[in-house]
Amino acid sequence: MVATILKILIMTAIEFNCHFSSLQKKLLPFAYKLTNNLEDAKDLIQETALRAFNNKDKFETGTNFRAWVTTIMRNTFINIYRKKKNRATSSEPTDSYIFVNENHAVDNSAHSNMMMIELDGIMRTLDTIYRKPFQLFFEGYKYEEIAEDMNLPIGTVKSRIFFARQKLMQTINLSYAYDTTAVLN
Repeated sequence: MVATILKILIMTAIEFNCHFSSLQKKLLPFAYKLTNNLEDAKDLIQETALRAFNNKDKFETGTNFRAWVTTIMRNTFINIYRKKKNRATSSEPTDSYIFVNENHAVDNSAHSNMMMIELDGIMRTLDTIYRKPFQLFFEGYKYEEIAEDMNLPIGTVKSRIFFARQKLMQTINLSYAYDTTAVLN
């Protein structure tokens, strides 16, 4: 008796196939609305059919089959969208990026070499008590390491680096400043 009641309540594979086949053409516009691509819409319908079939025992007989399937479709689309978004995938093949990532141009470092020579010359104009802590700081040493290396208090190191920056900025501004009065006259 219980077995016959369960058989009535659980949808068979044949019943599921009949219901889903009759709904398939009605699901395509909804799937296309979600994906904006016909092939993706067809894939979404197939994925929905698979998930609905695997969960057909959860469908309650007497309820709206179309609403149940469209809910599965919407949730499937959301899950697929989230996976794609998290992966940050691209539809381009990997080998097409090889040419883009390769450096085909030869860098001309003459300008930057000239600037470094000029900056080195400006640095040499600083007194040694300012230049040495600034150079160490510029090379990546921390204030504490510089203070220990030079046997100075950390406050002295910080102030010398500050004053070195100030003097360098003044010298650079004077070296590269334009005479704005000539433009105005």
